[in-house]
Amino acid sequence: MRRAMWTVGLVMSLAASTSIISGQGGGKQVSGGNPTPGTPQPDPPNLSDRITVTGCLQPAPKSAANSETPDPNTPSDARFVLSNAKRVDRLPPGTGGSPLAVNANGSSYRLEGIDSQFSPFVNARVEVSGEVKPSAEKTGEPTLLVEFVQKTAATCQL
Repeated sequence: MRRAMWTVGLVMSLAASTSIISGQGGGKQVSGGNPTPGTPQPDPPNLSDRITVTGCLQPAPKSAANSETPDPNTPSDARFVLSNAKRVDRLPPGTGGSPLAVNANGSSYRLEGIDSQFSPFVNARVEVSGEVKPSAEKTGEPTLLVEFVQKTAATCQL
């Protein structure tokens, strides 16, 4: 008798906990991948425009266009450049094949990103991967929307 009551008690507590747990799942399930409704999400990267280059990461020269102090948490292409750049052909198939990426063979690139992405690497030799963007300025330097930065040497010496 005692065993039967214990079994009934166990089954009832299991049923109660199951109904409590299932009742907590309420709300609308998120689908579509936009975690902030009403906020436009960035376009996915264009893999055919992605390249990898190595060079010396340096602060961009001051000019009238970038003389004001912008928010360091806002992406900008006016604060850092990659000089003495050399292309690295180590990308997966299907990347770097667009006309824009093929023609981006300069020795200097403007780097677009936030300050914290670049400031630890100033005056160091780095490898940078990202999406090439058309040059918006008259400098002729292509802009690289940086997705990855890795230090390859502590100084810019070759």
